[in-house]
Amino acid sequence: MNISFLRTGAALLLPLTLISAIPTSTNQGSKPDPQVLAQFGLYNNPTLQRLIDTKGQQMNKVSDRPGDYGFTIVDSPVINAFATPDGHVYFTRGIMAHFNSEAQFAGVLGHELGHITARHGQAQQRRSTAAGIGLLLGSIVAPRVMQSVGGIVQQGVGLGMLKYGRDDERESDQLGVKYSTKIGYDASQMADFFQTLQRNEQASGGGGTPGFLSSHPNSADRYATVKNLAAQAKQNAGGQQLTVGRDTYLRMIDGLPYGEDPRQGYVEGGVFYHPELKFRMPIPSGWKSQNSPTQFQMAEPNGKALVVLLPAGGNSLDEAAQGLAKAIGLQSANAQRTTISGFPAVVMQGDQAAQQGQAGARVLAHVIQDGSNYYGIVGLTTAAAFQTYSNTFSGVAQGFARLTDASKLNRTSEKIRIKTASGNQTLAQALSANGVPTNRHEELAILNGMQRTDRLSSGMLFKTVGK
Repeated sequence: MNISFLRTGAALLLPLTLISAIPTSTNQGSKPDPQVLAQFGLYNNPTLQRLIDTKGQQMNKVSDRPGDYGFTIVDSPVINAFATPDGHVYFTRGIMAHFNSEAQFAGVLGHELGHITARHGQAQQRRSTAAGIGLLLGSIVAPRVMQSVGGIVQQGVGLGMLKYGRDDERESDQLGVKYSTKIGYDASQMADFFQTLQRNEQASGGGGTPGFLSSHPNSADRYATVKNLAAQAKQNAGGQQLTVGRDTYLRMIDGLPYGEDPRQGYVEGGVFYHPELKFRMPIPSGWKSQNSPTQFQMAEPNGKALVVLLPAGGNSLDEAAQGLAKAIGLQSANAQRTTISGFPAVVMQGDQAAQQGQAGARVLAHVIQDGSNYYGIVGLTTAAAFQTYSNTFSGVAQGFARLTDASKLNRTSEKIRIKTASGNQTLAQALSANGVPTNRHEELAILNGMQRTDRLSSGMLFKTVGK
């Protein structure tokens, strides 16, 4: 949503199993897909974009199937990387924050390029019959993307990733080792990064933020397998000096935003706040949420209901309501004027028609006017479950209000700060000396790919986070 409504940045808090299929694109792989950018937003960092372009094209030249491929960093805090079947690799700024060397970055880049050169995504697309739900990568809620009874969010809320099987993963691990070694990097670092990912997943309880391991299934022996592959590749390199590039990489990410960007919307204490647009809205207790450039979505944990906040275009409230009703395919809608927290509003109830063998949805939608901005709050569930969730839908809309709390309005994002160890101290001691509270030491240890008890030599670089 522009002006820039929900441009990107709030944490994705959906269960790890919620992964959607990638939409078919006619774009050349060298260009980022507008749908992917609409979902995640472009992260504008010339230094890091130059890194992924340069290393990606070096790998392309030595790959098994060179082609017109592209490489882009997107503005999401989620730790992930994915490749689309049209030949484009995407890294999130979240995964860039968690790499601790150029070699780790290169290994994962080679792994994703491997999915492309081995045509894994195209094979998955052919096998997949599942559509996304809600607003799949920025498109308006429509019947064609609704799932059947009880499965409205089974396929995820527009994450734009394919899930690969173990055979595909094994092959891409091999290719990641091969390609990163060919351009001069120590591929064993990729295995170390898998441990960072695994620790992060465990720290989040295995069900928090979707990330790399959700679309790239892990296995107990993957670390050892990649280490062995890297050792063989190093031996085959014939004495070539392989690069790790720890310090050079850490210096490149100094100042990188870490986690959510509060200016673009954030969740705290069961409330979604948007400082730039100055509104707040409640989230039903226990529901999962996802922010993107084009909408904010809340999903009932078992996938039985969904609420979407999105822009409703128009030059008047009635025009905005009519446009939203048409866009979501609302039939025989009952509409009436109301007021919500002092804002003029329209509330509509109706059904989406079933389409292509999929059940329709019953909808309770509110359109709220805030000056020249119009917001749609759309609650969707099955007809059978509507009475169960209609009060929840109304409660979310009725809770939409002006944000005036200065402490919420003035939030700024944390950033990666690269520090230099002053002496022989543990990572925990170094973090404490830089103002990191004890309850965040494990989080920062994972971010550094280290243990809290690891000792830092004098002059060694390490990561902290701060405003």
